[in-house]
Amino acid sequence: MSDTKTIAVVGATGAQGGGLVRAIAAHSDGAFTARAITRDPSSDAAQALAALPNVEVVQADADDEASLERAFAGCYGAFCVTFFWVDFSPEHELAQARNMAAAAKAAGVQHVVWSTLEDTRHFVTDDRMPTLQGKYKVPHFDGKEDADAAFREADVPTTFLRTCFYWDNLIYFGLGPQRGEDGVLAITYPMGTSRLPGIASEDIGKIAFGIFERGGGLIGETVSVMGEALTGAQMAEKLSAALGEEVRYNDVDPDVYRGFGFPGADEVGNMFQFKRDFEAGYVGPRENDLARTLNPELQTFDAWLGANGSRIPV
Repeated sequence: MSDTKTIAVVGATGAQGGGLVRAIAAHSDGAFTARAITRDPSSDAAQALAALPNVEVVQADADDEASLERAFAGCYGAFCVTFFWVDFSPEHELAQARNMAAAAKAAGVQHVVWSTLEDTRHFVTDDRMPTLQGKYKVPHFDGKEDADAAFREADVPTTFLRTCFYWDNLIYFGLGPQRGEDGVLAITYPMGTSRLPGIASEDIGKIAFGIFERGGGLIGETVSVMGEALTGAQMAEKLSAALGEEVRYNDVDPDVYRGFGFPGADEVGNMFQFKRDFEAGYVGPRENDLARTLNPELQTFDAWLGANGSRIPV
């Protein structure tokens, strides 16, 4: 079909990219097809995507601009995301963003959706939290806004999609309930009584699909999204109902959290403190109906727990 628009999806086997590929596959009207980009098309995850309708899998690497340009060739749009937690390097993220922006420009891509976050240094202008890697407060946030400039400087038509905490982290990232010495489950975050915006990772992909469906209507715009914002106590209450046993919320000082010793504890501790101390500035831009307009299937935390609560390791 000559009017079918192909969307190149970087990180197609990951949470956000995979959600977009599946969203495109679920729409059978033929208006869009997905070009799922992965470093290893032979992987089980890539092969699962290849089995979906309206999906092709191609090989490319975000560290290789030429491979991205080939993968983007002929595409109407591209979804771009980086991979901070592989090596904890904002500089690597910036290099990959520059490769994607340059490739999109060279391939004539008409619409990029770039998955990004706020630069916390616009908010944190004092020494309330340690500076990390010499110049960042929350590196996986700050580096992404640094990378926003790559798309602007390349003059690529871009929508800047600001995401938030994945509820899927309760399953995969060790942020779910832990059983204490007294046998009671607890979630432990240095959030005080501030609300934590969260979202199902698959919903980010569906929101990105909604942005592409709008054509150029959101080019140049920053779209900040969430599924729901809840306090730690509210999350614990909902987890208790979903898991069928008590889950407590354990509020700790950010310095205590930064000292927990797991890889990236200082980073994650700073992240939570930023969200705690600047709730209005962080939650506020996400408190609108745009996310649900773009994705009418947007899940609440209760809905996500209903589908995924049994997957949370306890």
